[in-house]
Amino acid sequence: MNSAERRAVLALSTISSLRIFGLFLLLPVLSIYAARYPDSTPFTIGLAMGIYGLTQAVLQIPFGLLSDRIGRKPVITAGLVIFAIGSVIAALSTSLEWLIVGRAIQGGGAVSAAVLALVADLTREEQRGKSMAIIGMGIGSMFLLSISVATPLANVFGVEGLFWLTAISAVLAIAILHLAVPTPDSTLLHRDVAPVWNQVKDVLLDKQLLRLDLGIFVLHFTMTAVFVVLPAELVRIGELPLVAHWKVYLPVVLLSVIGMSPLVMLTSRTHFNYRILKVASLIVLLSLIGLAIATAGEGRYGVLLFALWLYFVGFNVLEAMFPSLVSRVAPAASKGSASGVYNSIQFFGIFTGGVGGGLVAQYFGSSGLFWFVGTVMFGWLVSCQLLTPFKLASSRVINLGSESGEILSDSHRASLIDKLRNVRGVQEVTVLDGEQIAYLKVDDKELDTDALFQLKTT
Repeated sequence: MNSAERRAVLALSTISSLRIFGLFLLLPVLSIYAARYPDSTPFTIGLAMGIYGLTQAVLQIPFGLLSDRIGRKPVITAGLVIFAIGSVIAALSTSLEWLIVGRAIQGGGAVSAAVLALVADLTREEQRGKSMAIIGMGIGSMFLLSISVATPLANVFGVEGLFWLTAISAVLAIAILHLAVPTPDSTLLHRDVAPVWNQVKDVLLDKQLLRLDLGIFVLHFTMTAVFVVLPAELVRIGELPLVAHWKVYLPVVLLSVIGMSPLVMLTSRTHFNYRILKVASLIVLLSLIGLAIATAGEGRYGVLLFALWLYFVGFNVLEAMFPSLVSRVAPAASKGSASGVYNSIQFFGIFTGGVGGGLVAQYFGSSGLFWFVGTVMFGWLVSCQLLTPFKLASSRVINLGSESGEILSDSHRASLIDKLRNVRGVQEVTVLDGEQIAYLKVDDKELDTDALFQLKTT
């Protein structure tokens, strides 16, 4: 990765991270804050927590497609402005209805697909995987950081102040976009990172991808549902005021990183992926059972803390695994569409978890909610047991055009495609009509990288 690519990727990673930080900063504190409104119920609290997921899910792919037409920066800027406006409305809200409106508008700033497409515009094909990994690590780190620092920041600034911080983070992200990120010479269609509308149906009907989409839906369903009632249970069972909740979240998050590390390291071995997926899902299921037991009756604080740690261990492993599995399962030429659908379903899980979790908590209490989401997770685990393991391969993108930009003749193009298919370790070659790009699925262990490199330079 050259210096220009590195600067662009780091700047765009910062933009994505700031936005995620702003969204998840409210997760550990919003349910208690929303409960202060006189008209609040567990259902409306859950709606306030999850509504941003609905607008995010609906607009994610359309914003990505719009960026192909009018450019990346205008779409990203507009999305960040929408996010800032929603944050301001939530900060100024005097009723739960306006808080819900603000959260819904926050989710309208769905710029993830446009950001990834801009990353692709500014990096070479061979640096694409590394660039996406940097973006992903930034987002994952910000999620864990936001959970850890939310309550201390709420103590200093108030929950209203957290919304102002998210608005400021959006403005800062806009400044970084226009001051630190170069404008690409051209906006291209990158099927390996960006969604394509006519591929969405095929992606949704792919059984392997659908199983992963269901997995991320369930995972984020459980996460949002857990936080609908968890802060109140820490107050009730642990007798901890909201300001002291960091004493739980910070050590739990740090220790969960230690707990997840051995499992994540094992995922580097392809034949372990399916087993680790099932183990991590089982860990989440056991943690939800533990939370159900801990919150029954007068409660068991020690069990609650252990179950919460266990939950974050399993959650973090699955959160790290799912995007990689989607990338390795999806057909090479529709990987961007697969990721777009996956991200939309992930946010729909957040919305459903907030609304469904609030509704269940309203009628069955916290323990009943944890038993309910545990049942949902059990259903996902059963699907893992019944269905066959995933067929995994890595993706590569090869530009078939000459460095001068000259379009290859049909015969030369056909010859290159045949040669690519004969390279050891190449499992699939897809070249779409009218494009000079070859999308490959490869076995990294078997791949003859020297032969592939020679073809790229001919």
